[in-house]
Amino acid sequence: MVRSRSYIATPPGATIKEQLKDRGMSQKEFAARMDMSEKHISKLINGEVQLTPETAVRLEMVLGVPAKFWNNLEAIYREKIVKAEAENAMDADAEMVKQFPYNEMAKFGWVPETRKINEKVVNLRKYFEVVELSLLESEQITRIACRRLAITEKSDLALIAWAQEAKIKARNIQTAPININDLISVLPKLRKMTMLKPGEFCPALKKCLADCGIALVFLPHLKGSFLQGASFMDGNKIVVGLTARGKDADKFWFSLFHELAHIVLGHVGRLNGTSEDDERAADQWSGNTLIPSDDFEAFRRDGDYSERRVLQFAKAQGIAPGIVVGRMQLEGMIQYSMLNNLKEQYEIAV
Repeated sequence: MVRSRSYIATPPGATIKEQLKDRGMSQKEFAARMDMSEKHISKLINGEVQLTPETAVRLEMVLGVPAKFWNNLEAIYREKIVKAEAENAMDADAEMVKQFPYNEMAKFGWVPETRKINEKVVNLRKYFEVVELSLLESEQITRIACRRLAITEKSDLALIAWAQEAKIKARNIQTAPININDLISVLPKLRKMTMLKPGEFCPALKKCLADCGIALVFLPHLKGSFLQGASFMDGNKIVVGLTARGKDADKFWFSLFHELAHIVLGHVGRLNGTSEDDERAADQWSGNTLIPSDDFEAFRRDGDYSERRVLQFAKAQGIAPGIVVGRMQLEGMIQYSMLNNLKEQYEIAV
C-alpha cells in the first residue's frame, strides 16, 4: 500500500485476501489451485508483483470473479501508485524549493517568475534537468571544484543553482579539445591581461581558454552562494564560471587563476569535489603564478610599501598594481584600508 495526502493505492491482493477469507481457504491451497508457487501468491497478495492478464484469467477460474475486474483493479492500483508517489515527491521538493534563492534566480531570468510553490518545483526540475530535486544530492550530477557544504544548507543549493547556470551558458561556447599543456603555455599571456581593461581582455581571455578546451562564463553573484568561482567538467569541455559585477580587479584575477589551478593541478572532475587541501593548494598556486613567491618575498624584505614602490614593483612584474595591493593586504603587510586607490573595480557584462 502506498499513501500520499490525496491517494491510497491498495493492491488487488487485498481483494484476493478478502476472497480467501470468505472461503476459508489458505494461501497454500489457493496457490495449488492457481498452479503457482506459494511465494508468488504471497507477493501477489502483498502487491509486490504485478497482476498480469494471465493471472487475471486464472483468478476468474479459481474465484469466479471476471478477469476484466482483476485487470481493472490492477490498472487502478498502478495509476494510484504513480499519483501518490508523484504527490509525495512534489511535497518533498516543495520543502526543498524553500531553500533555493528562487526569486533572485527569476530576477536574473534563469527561471520563470511565479509565486506558486508547485510551479516553482516544476520550473526548478526543468532548470536542473532532473525528475526530482532530491536527485541533486547525487555527486554524479553536482560535481564542481569548490568548497561544498551539506546538501541541506541554503548556501550549497545556491551554489548548485549558480553552477547550473554556468553549465547552461557554456553550452553555447565552442571550445577546442581539452589540452592542459596548452593552458600552462598561455598562462604568461593571461597574466599580462591584468594590465588591460575588461572590454579589452574579456574577448581575448575567452578565446585563449576556449582554445584550451575551457568555456569561461561570467555570471552575477547569487546571494547566499558565498561563491567567487567554480570549475567542473561538462561533457567534452571544462566550464569555469566567475562572478563579475562590482568585483575588485585583484579578486577577479585571483579567482580566475584559482579556478585554473584546479584544472592544472588535476582537481576538476573528481567525484567527491575538492578537499580543503585542494583549495589551499589552488590558493597558493594562484598567488604564486600571479606574483612569483621569490619576487614577492624580496619586495616584502625591502620594506618600502609606499604607493610609488608598489607601482614600480607592479610594472616590473607586468601586472596590475591592484593585484600587488591585494596580496599585501591579504598577507597583513598593510591594512585593508590602505592603497585602495590602486585597485580597479570591474563591471563585466554577463
